[in-house]
Amino acid sequence: MSKISPCLWFDGEAEEAARFYVSLLPGSRIETVQTNPIDTPAGPAGSVLVVEFTLAGQTFMALNGGTRFAHTLATSFRIACADQGEVDRLWAALCADGGQAQQCGWLIDRYGVPWQITPAALLADPARAPRVMAALMGMVKLDLAALEAA
Repeated sequence: MSKISPCLWFDGEAEEAARFYVSLLPGSRIETVQTNPIDTPAGPAGSVLVVEFTLAGQTFMALNGGTRFAHTLATSFRIACADQGEVDRLWAALCADGGQAQQCGWLIDRYGVPWQITPAALLADPARAPRVMAALMGMVKLDLAALEAA
């Protein structure tokens, strides 16, 4: 377990979202599901309150806190992808069912959580970084071949 873990706030969707996220990345799993011991603003006794889960080695907590608070682009989760196939697979899954594509490899999933789906080697070469950045700024979903060509 990580000493510091992000906590994502949901309105009744914590377990659904956590199960979706762990289905996307190897090395991911649900750790615990805690239910409300009594009726609370987050839900009735017996409903899911907290889900602790691990995504590719990073621990998270999903909380059904009651009233929905919007996630913002000020905090997002970057997935460093090995290749274009992984970018495409994760992009399709996270944009499905109401997800929204953003600029430069960013998206907001169906739960309102912002993600960055990027190639792991992006901007690794300082000499090529300006050309890569210029190409990236014109993209929505990132095209690894076009970035490598830059």
